[in-house]
Amino acid sequence: MGSTPTSVTQQKLSKLNVARQMLLQRYQHQPFVCCLAGLYGCQWRSYQHTLTQPGHCCRSKWECGSFALIVLTFCLSLIFLYFWSEAQNDYNDFDWFNFGNLGFWFPWSLVLLILAVFLFTYVAVLLLLAVCLLSEGQRLYLHWCHKIGILVTLILSIVASSVLSDLWGREWMTVLLSFQVTAPYLHIGGVVLMTLLSWPIAFHVFRLNMKVSRIAIMLPYTTAILTLYLVPLGLKSPCIKDSRNLGSAPALIGHRGAPMLAPENTYMSFEMALAAGADGLETDVTISYDGVPFLMHDKNLRRTTDVEDVFPNWTHVSPAMFTWRELQSLNAGSWFFSQDPFRTASSLSSSQHLQAKNQSVCTLRAFLDLAAQHGKLVLFDLYRPPQGHPYRDTWISQTLDVIQNQSSIHSSQVLWLPPELRDFVQELDPELQQITHEQAPVEELQLRRIARLNIHYSSMSETEIRKYAAANISTNLYVVSEPWLYSLAWCSGAHSVATNAVHILKKLQRPLFLMTPDEYRLMWTLTDIASLILIMMIFMFHWWREGVLAISVNNSSELETGSYRQFRTELNDVWFLSNMSASEKQELSL
Repeated sequence: MGSTPTSVTQQKLSKLNVARQMLLQRYQHQPFVCCLAGLYGCQWRSYQHTLTQPGHCCRSKWECGSFALIVLTFCLSLIFLYFWSEAQNDYNDFDWFNFGNLGFWFPWSLVLLILAVFLFTYVAVLLLLAVCLLSEGQRLYLHWCHKIGILVTLILSIVASSVLSDLWGREWMTVLLSFQVTAPYLHIGGVVLMTLLSWPIAFHVFRLNMKVSRIAIMLPYTTAILTLYLVPLGLKSPCIKDSRNLGSAPALIGHRGAPMLAPENTYMSFEMALAAGADGLETDVTISYDGVPFLMHDKNLRRTTDVEDVFPNWTHVSPAMFTWRELQSLNAGSWFFSQDPFRTASSLSSSQHLQAKNQSVCTLRAFLDLAAQHGKLVLFDLYRPPQGHPYRDTWISQTLDVIQNQSSIHSSQVLWLPPELRDFVQELDPELQQITHEQAPVEELQLRRIARLNIHYSSMSETEIRKYAAANISTNLYVVSEPWLYSLAWCSGAHSVATNAVHILKKLQRPLFLMTPDEYRLMWTLTDIASLILIMMIFMFHWWREGVLAISVNNSSELETGSYRQFRTELNDVWFLSNMSASEKQELSL
């Protein structure tokens, strides 16, 4: 006996109800998915009907290319952000470098940092949206506005990194140094990221029927996660050691005083450095036209004085070509507030503000007397006057005369850095401590009676520092102002650092990121084990879910074989049914 049209309709309605329940279970987060799709592709309504099929995550090859471009841009923008955030130690040098080339002051370093953060955040959000959509089984469709944004971000990241590498290539050494303290935590972050990615990867792997496609996805993922698990076996860091093997904190030498708290190379700046706990002072010495050694770093007076107002025609003239009387007429403090190089001027009290604003050029004698009064070491660069200067050939003698005869400092408190006529200086005053920039062999340094090395922090090496220390040659690193960098110098065994931030580094009681080998071993082992367990649970869950859905598909007979190929022939009926009112369904059953 044949079935009546009503019974056929009721059977079909029943099967469609089963399909509808499965659909609702599959898309119980549909509002959330619509929101993700709207943010990613700006298609708030139509996107919910675009379900992905096994092996098809994008609407077209162009969309797959867009997703690959997002991943590439994410990586490059992350490199740019990490590079520039770790370069904060040298932001001040970067800004003054641009001042010298452009002729005006602007905090370019801060602007670049904000730009790097914005670009990375934008790309990271898009990548997160894409991964979430893939986890929900949605096909990707990136709106053209985002495609332009990604392309612009990619270009800016490449151009910025290239220009900075060309002008500031030494900063890549800073990045490599930063890995010595951040690598243990970057490893954990990488493991967490790969663990989170296991969800969409497992979701799509178990939907694929082709074994080759599964291998193509699983092989690179498995290789990456296993590599991350094993990275700590080859990781070496000076900060992974027992605290009992840690030496004393490096002495702090105020680089041009305390330039974060007062105008650099002024008497107030050195007073502030000493008040903050500096163990020594560093400066730069030039000889005036009438033979007075004074403190000045730059090749002209534009940056740190009001020479443009007092001597507008001499703005590019060497400071050594000014007489001491002319130098005394200049204000060496007001620029600190108009330019605020470290963005710290607002921290000064009203009395300090008034004092700083009225600073003048400081003499070498006043600098030495201040250090002698507090029993501190001094270190200075000595610049030879230009051609035509009356003291061009006697510049060293003029400086030594101030040390030996005019100031109250003892020669043993002076770290003598100028390499010119070093033998003559040693013969004239053997009590001066000889210090050099050259990382020469130990035997050569001992023959030249070098007591200390003065090297840029980017050349920091625990092995080299300890090698020189074994020969009783100490190491001073310049310029170290970031706590993480000071911590690395501490762990590496450096004896002293020249710094702009005495008041900050003096507060550190122990190095940042310091941990024992056992603590680190426990940390990365637990991280790897937890990650492995979570990844296995995620893959097992997707395997189980695919099996349950496969059984449901076989029982419903309305679905094709293969996971998630349901609703292909009657998808429109399902959505029609989902939108029917109760009365309409009753009419259909009748």
